[in-house]
Amino acid sequence: MLTERQLQIFKAIIDHFTWTVEPVGSKNLLKESSLPYSSATIRNEMSVLETYGFIEKMHSSSGRVPSEKGYRFYVDYLLHPEALTKQDKETIQSFFSTNYFEIEQLIQNSASMLSELTSYTSILLGPESRSNKLSGFRFVPISETQAMLVLITNQGHVDNHLVSLAKGTTLADVERMVNILNDRLVGLSLDDLSKQIPLEVEALLNQHIDNFELLGQVLQSAFRHASQEKIYFGGKTNILNQPEFHDVNKIRSLFRLMEEEESLHELFRAMPDGLQVKIGQELNNTLLNDLSIVSATYQIAENRVGGIILLGPTRMEYSRMLGLVDVFSRDLTSILTRLYQDKQN
Repeated sequence: MLTERQLQIFKAIIDHFTWTVEPVGSKNLLKESSLPYSSATIRNEMSVLETYGFIEKMHSSSGRVPSEKGYRFYVDYLLHPEALTKQDKETIQSFFSTNYFEIEQLIQNSASMLSELTSYTSILLGPESRSNKLSGFRFVPISETQAMLVLITNQGHVDNHLVSLAKGTTLADVERMVNILNDRLVGLSLDDLSKQIPLEVEALLNQHIDNFELLGQVLQSAFRHASQEKIYFGGKTNILNQPEFHDVNKIRSLFRLMEEEESLHELFRAMPDGLQVKIGQELNNTLLNDLSIVSATYQIAENRVGGIILLGPTRMEYSRMLGLVDVFSRDLTSILTRLYQDKQN
């Protein structure tokens, strides 16, 4: 355990690096803080903190910066989620008071709003959809050659697909197909839909509908797309605004990682419930070694369905970020649950 004096000095070093991104020595720390100690005392205590591994030397500079171990101690023992400012509260309340009709729109907008509030990159894992059950199909005619296939699940997920109708396909054909699909497939999980069509539905549709082959391909594509786990980003390029990220090759690799949605899902899929912080090497990906995440899960009704990840530099303002992510997860759970219940009625 650190002494009270060591704790004060350690927190002053954290604050300094958070706002300046510069190493600090004992003399500068004394100048810019209200620490009631001499420069020599601060220097001695900094040596102790370095021995403990809580701060470290950067290059040949005499200044020190917090280490990954130091940040872990700081997050675990020295801080709590910060109460939101009046401005943050009003911004979030205004955002969630908007009428949303689609769950996916709300989740995407939430990612954008969180990144705007924090100036970091936000990643929202969408509701797990493989086990969602089909509630129904709709075909909405757009023209003589196009229609919109609308697939709806019991979790309120809506998937829209623009369908090109084969020559000779009539709206009566489409209507018969929708009736067959709703009769045979409603209640199945999205994961089972692509298996069920070849088993029994395809033959039935082929019997009653001309030019079914093209429509069958569209259906298979729609089921595959709907069962994929979705990921939503806010402020993807915000990382470029952080002064410590100037290595072009590293930034390029990080952006490539963000494009690999399956890899990101694999990285964050097992996130625990509740508010969590992971720092640097704890993220198990070398591209994220200089980054930290603040994460929380969100629910629809009583079912955990997705996650909120705030990605920023290791020196992020943890107290405020924890407070924002905590409030966002609870408010998002509340509004998603209400949307879901409205769709069930």
